[in-house]
Amino acid sequence: MRFTKDALYYANKIREGKMTSVQLVEAALENIESLNNILNAVTNTQAESSLARAQRLDDALNKMDEETKEHLAPFYGVPILLKDLGQNQANFPSTSGSKLFKNSLAQQTDNFVKKIEENGFVIVGRTNTPEFGFKNISDSKLHGDVKSPIDLSRNPGGSSGGAASALKAGIVPIVTASDGGGSIRIPASFNGLIGLKPTRGRIPVGPGSYRGWQGASINFALTKSVHDTFTLLKGMQIEQFESPFILPKMSFSELEMPKEKFTIAYTLESPIGSTVSDKAIEAVKLTINHLKELGHHVIQKAPEVDGIKAMKSYYKMNGVETAKMMASIESALQRAMSIGDMELMSWALYRSGLTISGVEYSAVINLWDDLTVKSEAFFSENNIDFLLMPTTNDVAPLQHQFQLNSELSEKLTNIDDFNSQEQQQLIWKMFEDSLEWTPFTQQQNLTGQPAISLPIYETGAGLPLGVQFSSSKGNEYKLLQLALQLETAGAFQVEIV
Repeated sequence: MRFTKDALYYANKIREGKMTSVQLVEAALENIESLNNILNAVTNTQAESSLARAQRLDDALNKMDEETKEHLAPFYGVPILLKDLGQNQANFPSTSGSKLFKNSLAQQTDNFVKKIEENGFVIVGRTNTPEFGFKNISDSKLHGDVKSPIDLSRNPGGSSGGAASALKAGIVPIVTASDGGGSIRIPASFNGLIGLKPTRGRIPVGPGSYRGWQGASINFALTKSVHDTFTLLKGMQIEQFESPFILPKMSFSELEMPKEKFTIAYTLESPIGSTVSDKAIEAVKLTINHLKELGHHVIQKAPEVDGIKAMKSYYKMNGVETAKMMASIESALQRAMSIGDMELMSWALYRSGLTISGVEYSAVINLWDDLTVKSEAFFSENNIDFLLMPTTNDVAPLQHQFQLNSELSEKLTNIDDFNSQEQQQLIWKMFEDSLEWTPFTQQQNLTGQPAISLPIYETGAGLPLGVQFSSSKGNEYKLLQLALQLETAGAFQVEIV
């Protein structure tokens, strides 16, 4: 059975006694068995533990009276796949797409994963990612290329590419994901899915890592309906006082249609000054038409920020955080890391991170703070509710489209031969082609503001390209109200393939 409906649909069927959790988990495992040899979306399954948990949930449900059932976890008994990157479940694989962790088992369960289970989900396995989540495609050398179920010659994106492929194919009705520079929103765009990156501090972090990429990275999910997104957000939100980032909980119990008319700014320009494709412009213009039909006020305006400077700071953060990670691995293995331990992109970031001073890194964080002030002021001082732009600059790329040329690969291999400034130029070149494909998502990671990709546009060939709405911190409820209104108006292009 392919999962053609959203996760809440199946949760309701379980509550009504029309389906069981065991039946749904068996269906998910069968889907993985039949489809994963084509898509390569799933890296690990846990049949025994998931079926045992499903049986326990079914047995408990059979003993409940109707009043007790009213208070069940919202996704009680529904199967889900975790992203195999920073979403650890004790005693289960945690590879991060890297051969360094090929046989690694998590030592403890993350607070995020605990909260996933508290919401009633049954974890059936893990999804494929690029090594350490650095790419906007999913093609790790450990697990291989992920394929898009829409077009097998294309990659479904990254770093939550395996998750997006599995959801779009109907393997499960919902998947977890994470977003450190667009890794929820980019696959959502490429696969015609809904991808929310919540506000920094909204979702549980730790133990162990509380500042994922200095707060740029956040866990959440890819979904097929706005109600799934809202219900999961409501169930996952937390005021976590041991965390460096604390956000008051949303007070809304139900998602309702907006009663107000929003002011929505839009831009057709790339933050890094690259050419914006005709498809991306068409996607925004189509969305503007929908918004005007719904009575919203739309203006052309964008924050004045130096997008190239912001991206360069982002790459410095990637380098320092990778160097810190490698130092931890060296300590655990009691040996030095070598280029043979990792993929070239990881090696280049690692070595470049070693040459960035503490003064430089402090300046990176200050830049992010300044960018946040300006981005928040853009909304408050102009009375703007949302900023609209394309999510990606084009549809899902072909497999190996961003493969590095031999000259650049040689320089990256020998990156220690260059000074720090030259290394940063090489890092920019390493990401240049892929960044031009996806230049719109990273700034919300630096500011911590929420953003959502919605599946409004498809090419004549049926290839999705999402549009992104972002807003001020803590404003997810308004974002989801607008998303619900667009979904109800029939603006979405969501289907299982």
